[in-house]
Amino acid sequence: MKIELDIECTPEEARSFLGLPDVKPLQERMLREIEQRLLQGLQAMDPAEMAKTWMPATIQGLDQVQRFWSQVAAGALDPGKK
Repeated sequence: MKIELDIECTPEEARSFLGLPDVKPLQERMLREIEQRLLQGLQAMDPAEMAKTWMPATIQGLDQVQRFWSQVAAGALDPGKK
């Protein structure tokens, strides 16, 4: 025996019929929060902001490279030093 039922209803009607909670307000709040976070992330992608963020680390890295090569050169000039 095979029985088929075709029920046409909206998601809201199905949730109400099954006694499930209405999650629409929660979804809207979460979407607003996600949108705010995405916009904040896009502001950080601004080239000027990225340069401000990365520049100190880049300068520090270049300084470390310069000190490394200075130590290498100093060691090459003084073979007894290790």
